[in-house]
Amino acid sequence: MDNGSAEKEAMAGAEGGRTPLSPRLLAVGAMVEPGGVLADVGTDHGYLPIRLLEEGRISSAIAMDVRKGPLNRARAHVEARGLSDQVEVRLSDGFSALSPGEADAAVLAGMGGPLIIRILEEGREVVRSLKYLVLSPQSEIPGVRRYLLENGYGIPEEDLVLDDGKFYTVIKVLPRKEEAPEPPWDYIETAYGRHLLRSGKPAVLAFLRRERQIYAALREELLAAETDRARKRLAQVERELSALSGAIALAGAAGTDKGE
Repeated sequence: MDNGSAEKEAMAGAEGGRTPLSPRLLAVGAMVEPGGVLADVGTDHGYLPIRLLEEGRISSAIAMDVRKGPLNRARAHVEARGLSDQVEVRLSDGFSALSPGEADAAVLAGMGGPLIIRILEEGREVVRSLKYLVLSPQSEIPGVRRYLLENGYGIPEEDLVLDDGKFYTVIKVLPRKEEAPEPPWDYIETAYGRHLLRSGKPAVLAFLRRERQIYAALREELLAAETDRARKRLAQVERELSALSGAIALAGAAGTDKGE
């Protein structure tokens, strides 16, 4: 289904009630704390702030996107729901059109990990003024966690959701680490999420097992290749398979403890 058709279907479904969201966006919205002003960076169709306002979860929102097309669609959706007084729509590359103190929290979802890191770096002054952020990177998730941990951010919560056959990670982030000291994250926790591994959620175990299948199939291909390049890559794959075995053991134990 193309974006236009998806948007028409979503807005049609909204006529009888609240704006419907995908499982991924529902998971993102669930991490937004009640009250305050939310900045939705890369808002696209604007459905997330619309839904959160319909629920009374937030007081107002600033919906931002770097592209004029999606921003115009977001504005149309906001107007259709009668929320123009509560949602300000801005053309913005990351946080460039947001000043410190204008928002209490921010969401960055539906973009690659490297782009999220760039936006956080370039908008550091704004980011440090926020109470928290909710991130949902679509790629290089371990690299995002590593960046956060190495740059003084706290990660108090994570979630994982299956949406249309794909797993999505949602990370709640504090601009500054909590005052209470936290043990350093090891490789497995950084790669697969400390809080996810401890959550006991079946989706986490399903994700890890799928990852192990992917790496196991890659291992067989590399073994058959018998080239120097393949041997170097094979060593990396073997290390990742070992890490996945450890992650699966942790996640499995957590699920058993919670009676999953």
